[in-house]
Amino acid sequence: MLMRTDPFRELDRLTQQAFGTLARPSAMPMDAWRDGDVFHVEFDLPGVSQDSIDIDVERNVVTVKAERPDRASDAELLAAERPRGVFSRQLVLGDNLDTERIEAAYDAGVLTLKIPVAEQAKPRKIEISSRNEGQQAITA
Repeated sequence: MLMRTDPFRELDRLTQQAFGTLARPSAMPMDAWRDGDVFHVEFDLPGVSQDSIDIDVERNVVTVKAERPDRASDAELLAAERPRGVFSRQLVLGDNLDTERIEAAYDAGVLTLKIPVAEQAKPRKIEISSRNEGQQAITA
């Protein structure tokens, strides 16, 4: 039986495993949505200890960094599809979000961020005043 090999196919597979693709990042898949006055972001971090998660905010950039440690045993590795080591993801937020009041929770391998919409970005009513206040209309 003849087999054709493509040396670049294996390289593509390894690259996708290490770095992921645009449609499916390998280290930290994320969902984001807005519900009313709160912007929600969820990161999948299965097998990551809460103590190894670090969240930093600088101006309007949120950086989430996490670590999944290497295996300590010398056992023969048969498959290694889950990324290990330190990985991070950055979110560039608009000025309409209040980065001073971000809430974070970690449950069942999911990191959840709740970012409220800034007060100055919320819709509001503008009262209209009349230039003729205090003046009487002339009737003929």
